[in-house]
Amino acid sequence: MSNKTMHWGGVCLSGIAALGIWANTSLAKVSESEAAKLGKTLTPLGAEMAGNADGSIPAWTGGITTPPAGYSPGMFHLDPYADDAVLFTITAANADQYRSMLSDGQVAMLERYPDTWKMDVYPTHRSAAYPQSIYDAAMANATTAELTGDGNGIKNAGEGAPFPIPQNGAEVVWNHLVRYRGETTIHKLGQVAPTAGGSYTIVNLDESVFWKYAQPGSRVETIGNRLAYFLQTVTSPARLAGSILLVHETLNQDTEPRKAWVYNPGQRRVRRAPNVAYDNPGTASDGQRTSDQLDLFNGAPDRYNWELKGKREMYIPYNAYALHSDKLKYDDIIKAGHVNPQHLRYEKHRVWVVDGTTKEGTNHVYARRTFYVDEDSWQIVMVDQYDGRGQIWQFSEAYCINYYDQPLFWDTLQCHYDLQNGRYLAYGLNNEGVIEKFNEPMDEGDFTPEALRRAGRR
Repeated sequence: MSNKTMHWGGVCLSGIAALGIWANTSLAKVSESEAAKLGKTLTPLGAEMAGNADGSIPAWTGGITTPPAGYSPGMFHLDPYADDAVLFTITAANADQYRSMLSDGQVAMLERYPDTWKMDVYPTHRSAAYPQSIYDAAMANATTAELTGDGNGIKNAGEGAPFPIPQNGAEVVWNHLVRYRGETTIHKLGQVAPTAGGSYTIVNLDESVFWKYAQPGSRVETIGNRLAYFLQTVTSPARLAGSILLVHETLNQDTEPRKAWVYNPGQRRVRRAPNVAYDNPGTASDGQRTSDQLDLFNGAPDRYNWELKGKREMYIPYNAYALHSDKLKYDDIIKAGHVNPQHLRYEKHRVWVVDGTTKEGTNHVYARRTFYVDEDSWQIVMVDQYDGRGQIWQFSEAYCINYYDQPLFWDTLQCHYDLQNGRYLAYGLNNEGVIEKFNEPMDEGDFTPEALRRAGRR
């Protein structure tokens, strides 16, 4: 089937989406002739290789494959674009001029905070890069991967994006859910949920993740239906310290839903935690984030109908090295209502747009969610979240960088802005001395309920 590009109301739609086929989750693997475009007119992950018509989006040439001079592994990631000048700034006063390239949430932020929120737009750099093995896996998956059931699982895929040439919205969501974030990840990070006035207490978290799907040679059929093992320990403040969360994330959500356990230091007991899912509150989030908002979206996709709207050129957060800097303190970043926009960077990129509406017979606090997914990485970079009245409620952004030492493209901070109560949650703070580690040796045996009990009693 042709994947021609069509334009409609400022939105760039793929021919597939324009024909209205996005809702049919029975579509899956593509033909050999379609897959042959990968690595030629399409990047190995399925993005358009070429730039756009006016050159404001350049061609993809491989992303950042060589770290900037002066960088060595273990350092904070230096900004390769520090010399770029701001092209223009979008504010509440001129937002209408750029409306076709902004989301509802972005416009709502400008309207909610006209005196303090802005978007500095810089030249576009398609910096996302991944190991060759991930590219090879994605290209192989294109002709084999399929959705299972009602789109709530995948099969015949491994390591890389299962659907580099997506046929519907569910496939785009799955590309985000299983995208490459290293074989293992260690995070030591901070999370804050400031009051409307800007005061906050930092919650420090230690997280370890064993990405089962990303292990070399992995296939869905040979890894025990496991996407990842996730272990999260609260280390401060004292009133929360010692709480531990263990999650076994599954790939086929129909046959086996997520499994979760928590260790409560007060009770010194491990309990099953079935509520660590969907719209239940996230860890120590003060009600400012749902469980499935971590990573902008995670977990089972089964409560939504996913409609692929096509592609769109938009101003999105990108190459957030200035925000990632160890020269900043948390007080430089965390302000009333939102993070300090002085440290943010926006660029024009193409994104896949996927609209999720709750299925009949299910419920979620967000009746509708619109995802904006970076074409070069399958990272969700923005989400508009609406309440049951159809009004914009929350707006989420992922401030991403290319991690040179891996390489991979992932957020260094994610924020969830509540446009109704004036608060937000910022997750991933690490400017004051702690950074991510990738591909550290891990043992799957460290991610069992028994290991959780042992860890809690130390």
